[in-house]
Amino acid sequence: MYLSGVNGHAESKPRRSAHVIVCGNEKGGSGKSTTAMHIAVALLKAGYNVATIDLDGRQLSLTRYVENRKRWSKSARIPLDLPRHFHVPPAHRDTVADTESEEFRQLTEGLGEIEDSHDFVVIDTPGSDTFLNRMAHRIADTLVTPMNDSFVDFDVLARIDPVSHEILELSQYATAVRDARRQRRQTDNRIVDWIVVRNRMANISSRNEQKIDTCLRNLSIQLGFRLADGISERVVFREFFPIGLTALDDFEEHVLGSKPTLSHLAARQEIRQLLTALRLPTDEVGRKRAMMRQRYAEAISRPIAMPDIFVS
Repeated sequence: MYLSGVNGHAESKPRRSAHVIVCGNEKGGSGKSTTAMHIAVALLKAGYNVATIDLDGRQLSLTRYVENRKRWSKSARIPLDLPRHFHVPPAHRDTVADTESEEFRQLTEGLGEIEDSHDFVVIDTPGSDTFLNRMAHRIADTLVTPMNDSFVDFDVLARIDPVSHEILELSQYATAVRDARRQRRQTDNRIVDWIVVRNRMANISSRNEQKIDTCLRNLSIQLGFRLADGISERVVFREFFPIGLTALDDFEEHVLGSKPTLSHLAARQEIRQLLTALRLPTDEVGRKRAMMRQRYAEAISRPIAMPDIFVS
């Protein structure tokens, strides 16, 4: 991994073995923390060593989720898969440069303790443009951007014409991601796999949903991201948070406090489908895809070999 210099911070260090998954979106309420927790638990249940990092020093949603899970596991005497977790608290220094340097130090030290001993690192980011948010996007191997299925959330990616729905300009966040992906490729020749996840999709297709789908597909060609369906508007996902459970945990009555419903089972299926769509390097197929992306990045970075006839 390379945490290359930002505002004069820090030199490069060797790339870690852990695969970094970043849940990022500069808009709150899109489901980043819920998505991050479910990805982490899914990987834990698959037998991987997983660490989680919370970079939202004010909200700490992922940190609370993990704490609730630990507390519930202890009080209910139920063994639950838990990631190794830490958060980076906001630093308060006299200058912006000193503040960023301190936050950078805490992040790199935390990563240094886990990068060689874990298979995956899942990072939850704040819903705003911060120094740590930008850093996370630069070190991502897989970038997951959850968004609610509405034009209000679509605005975080691009501005559109209200009549023709043509893309007028990229948003600040989309531009930042594009720049981060370019910098990552220049730094260590890696291609960041970017997936935009559509949350809270309606059960019945509407004209508005079809328009959003068309706009997203057009934008995906321009920005080079993939699309995946995420979490529906289900009450069960809000019920999980206080006790730290996920849709992938066992749904016995003594665990939930009530009998599992069809909604619980549907939520589990949604998460499994999302994990499949992310194409993480968890099996031979995923590892081959990651290798192919790396080979492609190396190929396009080499100069084109020209025949002698073109050499002056």
